[in-house]
Amino acid sequence: MNWAYHRRVALPAELGSETSTGLVGGTSGDRPALIIPVGSLEQHGPHLPLDTDTRIAEVVGRALAARLGDGWLLAPALNYGASGEHEGFVGTISIGTAALRQVLIEYGRSAGIWAGRMVFVNGHGGNVDALAGAVTTLRYEGRDAGWCSCAVRGADAHAGHTETSILLHISPADVRRDAVVPGNSAPLPELLPAMRAGGIAAVSAVGVLGDATTATEADGARYVAAMVDECARKLSAWAPNERGMLT
Repeated sequence: MNWAYHRRVALPAELGSETSTGLVGGTSGDRPALIIPVGSLEQHGPHLPLDTDTRIAEVVGRALAARLGDGWLLAPALNYGASGEHEGFVGTISIGTAALRQVLIEYGRSAGIWAGRMVFVNGHGGNVDALAGAVTTLRYEGRDAGWCSCAVRGADAHAGHTETSILLHISPADVRRDAVVPGNSAPLPELLPAMRAGGIAAVSAVGVLGDATTATEADGARYVAAMVDECARKLSAWAPNERGMLT
């Protein structure tokens, strides 16, 4: 592609607000770099919105774009993921691992025509296999891609203290505080056999793994800051492992 006719301009933070002829400049020669949030649409108990994972990935991605600055753009989020374990609850829409993997591959192939680097910022644990498979393929094909997850050490598994605290921080008006209930707080390894057979519904009638009643906005602010710091460190180091995950 001939980039010579483009006017060199400072890139804004969000891809959706840019124009085609404005996409010049940045960290990979004269090619922009993309931050792509990947989330899900799935139940998060009776108190959190279905798009909780997408909101978290977007918040982390936006903070990364602001921190990294020159050349990094926040792309619109991919809102659907591999959420089969939640299909026992109304509202969940899962496209499955195979479909998500192919979507990510085709996304990367298309964006890679003009983007010099791509990082998928993941907000849902069920997406990991699809991300690893897709990014491995993209890297094998010669595209500079990687992925990282929005993770907190010691976090509970789903819609409990951790995610509820984060939503109290980033979307307080959308937390149904009168519906907050404790869920199953047993260690995840103990729950996995039943979950593999019957999904989250087999181990928690309310769809919560952890205790959402202890959540606080202050904890949520700390968790988001930790997620951003860790992903920023990984993006700055840019050392994808054999599964394409930034380390």
